[in-house]
Amino acid sequence: MAMPKSVLIVGCGFVGLPLARDFAVSGWETYATVASEASMAKLHGESFRAYALDIRDEAGFRNLARRNFDVVIHCASSGRGGAADYESVFLLGARNLMANLQCGRFIFTSSTSVYSQTDGFWVDEKSPANPLRETGQFLRKTEDLVLGTGGTVARLAGLYGPGRCVPLQKLLDGKAIIEGKGERVMNMLHQLDAAGTLRFLAETQATGLFNAVDNEPVPELEWFRYVCDRLNQPIPSFGPRDLNRKRGWTSKRVSNGKLRSLGWDPLYPTFREGLATIQHWNECAPARPPSPA
Repeated sequence: MAMPKSVLIVGCGFVGLPLARDFAVSGWETYATVASEASMAKLHGESFRAYALDIRDEAGFRNLARRNFDVVIHCASSGRGGAADYESVFLLGARNLMANLQCGRFIFTSSTSVYSQTDGFWVDEKSPANPLRETGQFLRKTEDLVLGTGGTVARLAGLYGPGRCVPLQKLLDGKAIIEGKGERVMNMLHQLDAAGTLRFLAETQATGLFNAVDNEPVPELEWFRYVCDRLNQPIPSFGPRDLNRKRGWTSKRVSNGKLRSLGWDPLYPTFREGLATIQHWNECAPARPPSPA
């Protein structure tokens, strides 16, 4: 009987936790890291083993009981920090992981924000990715490091899911503003589709660069019209573009064609299906009678 494959999930957070659970249920020998002992205590009772590890500190790797894995997936978060945190968590963290662990394959989660296009047109993995902000530049440097060693990079679109949906929360808090004329294109990915993408890439042993995004990039105004109609709320006010976004102001339609060509399909093809998984949405949206046949 073949031994189960082993995987280390680096960063057991919004994406990493459902990913670790999914691997464990599927029979993988699953390990995960969190940044502190306090965070590790919260994982008591999970079906995978957790380590407390600050990947920014190379000395901490000495405390790991195991250092060899078939797959290592770096999906740690910057903690909403700035450029210095991006450099330390992503770039330095990836270097430390590669230097101190033995793994058959290394997967890094980047972001579609590295595409700096503002024209609203389609982009794919062959399109230029030259972010203007330092945060995006450190993501690109980490991508190059991983790809240069034969690894895999998944550029995740804007994440949302239970407990996390930034535009919806702003709307409910009365803080939402539609930028410009609402033409900015939003690229989104449900939490479970992000986790599913990473497991898919691990199991198919795909290498290289892949965009992970749902099937329908959507203009901001269209998104708010749909959501506000469902919630019986007025459309938010229009305002100037937010050019101070941490990763820069962009507008582009990100293609998932390369990933789908390998057989991947999202569980939530558009934001409409994905919103149904969010508690606030279900609490606020009135039930609608079925459409007539």
